[in-house]
Amino acid sequence: MKKLVVVGSSNTDMIIQVPHIPAPGETIMGSEFLTAAGGKGANQAVAAARVGGDVSLVACVGADMFGEQALAGFASDGINTDHCRVDDSAPSGVAQILVADSGENSIAVAPGANFLLSPQCIVAAGNLLNDAAVVLMQLEIPLDTVLESARLAHAGGAKVILNPAPACVLPDEIFPLLDLLTPNESEIELLTGISVTDENSMAAAASVLHERGVLAVLLTRGSQGVFLSEKQGDEIRTSAFPAFPVVPIDTTAAGDVFNGCLAVGLAGGHLLAESIEFAQAAAAISVQTLGAQTSAPVQEAVKEFLR
Repeated sequence: MKKLVVVGSSNTDMIIQVPHIPAPGETIMGSEFLTAAGGKGANQAVAAARVGGDVSLVACVGADMFGEQALAGFASDGINTDHCRVDDSAPSGVAQILVADSGENSIAVAPGANFLLSPQCIVAAGNLLNDAAVVLMQLEIPLDTVLESARLAHAGGAKVILNPAPACVLPDEIFPLLDLLTPNESEIELLTGISVTDENSMAAAASVLHERGVLAVLLTRGSQGVFLSEKQGDEIRTSAFPAFPVVPIDTTAAGDVFNGCLAVGLAGGHLLAESIEFAQAAAAISVQTLGAQTSAPVQEAVKEFLR
């Protein structure tokens, strides 16, 4: 297994189970409340580590109880935290998550120390990124930091994966640095202006991203599976991967589990199609458990699911 570096956020999730996601101005009574470790970067790192990845995390937490708990959790999962910064000028990031009985969720994030993860932090971790087989990023940290991570990883020969969540407009210069972009349906619409409703529109949206320089676009569609578009020279090939049928309890972090496990497959030298199937199985397991990092399965559970 070659090294995987995750550059991203660390949050503490505050979760309330509710009968439905409230409308604006509506107050509803929830039931269960719990706190859990979260943040897209941390979720993806933990998911990757639990399925056997050699994982390092580059992140920033506050000098508080939440930050201490996060670092302890990373260590317990075997994640290298040498480049996790502790900063006393901002609190650790937090997220308020409402989970409906249907399994759908609504999330608000206060980034806190996550926004102190600067490009200079990435430069300081340059040797780590240079030695990586795969570098995985998301968008809960400053965009300049994401761009610097992509530059260094690309220059070092790593496979560069960006999960463009939460959705935002990206600078044109980042696309040629990406080997793989993994948006969901709303994210790809924001990036391309194309609403994806069928295979033709998915291919058209992916084509826009290929023209900007992205080699492979992997569109995640929840229970509808995954659509893959790969550019090889002048040729574009598309394929679809159906989702595993399960009854969801909580979809929080399913995308993070998918991305983390996908990155582990690629870092281990597996084909993209094989890595997608493995990641889909891990995500299918995760939606059957409440919480973010608590839902990330171990390697043996994924293998058993696929048998």
